[in-house]
Amino acid sequence: MYTPREIAAFEAGIKLGALYHQFVGTPVSVKTADSLERAIERSISLQPYVKSVSVRIDRSMLSGNVFGYSELSGKMIRAAVEIAYEGARVRAVLEYDPEKDYPMMHLE
Repeated sequence: MYTPREIAAFEAGIKLGALYHQFVGTPVSVKTADSLERAIERSISLQPYVKSVSVRIDRSMLSGNVFGYSELSGKMIRAAVEIAYEGARVRAVLEYDPEKDYPMMHLE
């Protein structure tokens, strides 16, 4: 059997994985980044056991194409979720790791 903390950690990973794979590729610009951050937060907050979600898009990476927008990439996202399950609480983060050149998830 798993402990409540192990289940909460697993749920946090599921939430961050869903966030990443659901939203990477979304068209975004400096003008729409704020509303996209809020939409992602609201979407993930609907899932079970989520107590809080925060999403930040690195606007310095929004260079835009000839049509004035970029596509959201994993490098641009910093997200955190707090999960509560049967008395256990965990906080997990998705953020770009420049040494690995890859967005990584970890528990805080």
